[in-house]
Amino acid sequence: MSQIEQIMRTAPVIPVLVIDDVHQARPIAEALVAGGLKVLEVTLRTPDALEAIKRMNLVPGAIVGAGTVTNKEQLDAALAAGAEFIVSPGLTEPLGQAVKRSGVPYLPGIATPGELMMGLDLGFTHFKFFPAEANGGIPALKALAAVFGRCKFCPTGGISAKTAPDWLAIDQVLCVGGSWVVPKGATPSEIEALAREAAEIGR
Repeated sequence: MSQIEQIMRTAPVIPVLVIDDVHQARPIAEALVAGGLKVLEVTLRTPDALEAIKRMNLVPGAIVGAGTVTNKEQLDAALAAGAEFIVSPGLTEPLGQAVKRSGVPYLPGIATPGELMMGLDLGFTHFKFFPAEANGGIPALKALAAVFGRCKFCPTGGISAKTAPDWLAIDQVLCVGGSWVVPKGATPSEIEALAREAAEIGR
């Protein structure tokens, strides 16, 4: 089993995190890990994201990756911050080649058959289907999965606690990405409770 597949199979939900206040990073990570969600994707959408990755890495059991990585410069910064895996919203050949050279587990974003084919040409078989709901939802992914049987997916974008079980029922879906586990303003105890619920989805 590849490293990225091991990460994807760790829990049914990967929290997609936008950290606006670096002081919240470690408490959020502790709450998620305590609730059973060890794989954490910190999106590079805020100035505090890289520092948040460093702080979350201090939490025992946490597997912290960087999301919204779009170029080699961001890849290098994320790896320097200690990211253990990389997620991108799309896929370009320069980024794909840079990730391959680094050896870090990678989940490139795809939305079309052409993007999936480019990913396969670059040697990747595990993909983020993004944006999942806006891109045709479950019927669209089922159509892709039927054609590309060797590929595994983590749909992300617009997925909720209510719809996650339907996505996870697709054989080639190993996990889903979701932001609902950490709603804005939630306390660590609330986050831990949501994480416990999410960790049991599909089991």
